[in-house]
Amino acid sequence: MATITRNDLATILRDDFGFTATQSGKLVDVIFDEICEALINGEEVKVAGFGTFKILDKSARVGRNPKTGEMAIVTARRVVSFRPCAEFRARVSTKC
Repeated sequence: MATITRNDLATILRDDFGFTATQSGKLVDVIFDEICEALINGEEVKVAGFGTFKILDKSARVGRNPKTGEMAIVTARRVVSFRPCAEFRARVSTKC
């Protein structure tokens, strides 16, 4: 199973759209920076044909260490949630 990296995305942009290596790298960085900034500001990020990213605020709770069974406090935190759109789910399920 392969992993797609930022460099792979930049290479695709360079090969498919004729950007230079520098331009395609900067374009990928700008896209990810904008997504991160929007999420940091509490905004949802919707990408048509792909899905929605949003921030969820998880409250503190009591959990257990699965190895020892000892109780532990899980602190409050913010997590990124991704919900794929129906088109994305359909494309992935037909490829598997």
